[in-house]
Amino acid sequence: MNRNASAIPRIPELNKRLLFTAVVLIIYRFGVFVPIPGIDPEQILRLFQQTASGTIFDILNLFSGGALERASVFALGVMPYITSSIIMSLLVKAFPTLEAMQKEGEAGRRKINQYSRYGTVLICVVQGFMLAITLEGGLGQGATVVQETGWTFRIMTVLTLTAGSLFVMWLGEQITERGIGNGISLIIAGSILVSIPGALWDIVRLIGTGELTVFGVVLIFALLIAIVAFIVFVERSYRKIPVQYPRRVVGRKVYGGQSSHLPLKTNTAGVIPPIFASSLLIFPATILTFVTVPFLRDLSDLLFENMIMYNILFASLIIFFAYFYTAVIYNPDDLADNLRKNGGFVPGIRPGKKTAEYIDKILGRITFIGAIYVAFVCVIPTFLQREPFNLPFYFGGTSLLIVVGVTLDFVQQIESFLITHSYEGFVKKGGMKGPRRYNV
Repeated sequence: MNRNASAIPRIPELNKRLLFTAVVLIIYRFGVFVPIPGIDPEQILRLFQQTASGTIFDILNLFSGGALERASVFALGVMPYITSSIIMSLLVKAFPTLEAMQKEGEAGRRKINQYSRYGTVLICVVQGFMLAITLEGGLGQGATVVQETGWTFRIMTVLTLTAGSLFVMWLGEQITERGIGNGISLIIAGSILVSIPGALWDIVRLIGTGELTVFGVVLIFALLIAIVAFIVFVERSYRKIPVQYPRRVVGRKVYGGQSSHLPLKTNTAGVIPPIFASSLLIFPATILTFVTVPFLRDLSDLLFENMIMYNILFASLIIFFAYFYTAVIYNPDDLADNLRKNGGFVPGIRPGKKTAEYIDKILGRITFIGAIYVAFVCVIPTFLQREPFNLPFYFGGTSLLIVVGVTLDFVQQIESFLITHSYEGFVKKGGMKGPRRYNV
């Protein structure tokens, strides 16, 4: 958006939607500082920084905006809902009955979404109970952080955390329906953004103590800008499949005959793969933390404490979910059938099955490129923090990808809103520039 972007808030409906989104995010942020009843928040914060720093629980704490380390009512955040949605998506593909239900239209999707909510409650109960046990044990340090232990505290904690997670889910849905953008993604991105001031303060502190030089800071921000630029470039890149529409003569008028294209984004799955992968890793990591079986404990240490093995597993899940989510949102047979019904065809490709095979082939190639790109961006900052680089790179690749991707989607939602509500003149006069795209 350029110099006239200040005119956007003067559009009444858009102004209301932006204001509603901001208010909901503020409500969520206030809830992060509301602790679970019967605990000592300050001691939990101190113990969490000593015991959970550098573990997979840092991801859950990051996505919850620091709610986990404060033992807040929002400690579980939206991750149980995302995990439940993943499981339900897999079940839909596995069971024809659920798949047929999903194809029923809006009513079927509502039923599937309702089942996802039921699964969210179950996951919240499991994770909430384990978190209650952890708090009673003083996060493994033997400290007293719970005033009165026992089943009363455990049941109250489970109910509080479940209610908090469901409320966060509801806030995300309200943003999606009455605000701007994907509510769940905006909540996660907002939770990540609030950690930036703390990271900047840590950099200033390290400069003051001499642990970090000015050259090191310049190098960190140069890498940060380079990664962000790379993310923007790929997110705005797409592959154009040419489409031709034949001429039709109706009376004295000639219709059709124009050329168009079918755009396929390089990263067709967006920020969904890293969010899904992180969510799916958190749930078993939470369970394995409390298991005393030697084999399972060794497996937990191998997967979640070994940085190389964890990143290999994380990257593999990202690639899997990139293909999985692309298969969910893109159906080559449907795309080919829609082209055929509208009289369109890909030059040199026979309509119908051959067109579907051609689209599937192109989609498979660009999905591979997009999946490798997402895995690379999410993993590379982790290695920059290790030997021989040892850079205090506070901005993780997953965080950067989510924040940049959600921001680009947020801007695109505003642009689409303006176009939909007949503000083409505003756009054409330079009030807003469309997204810059790169053909690959």
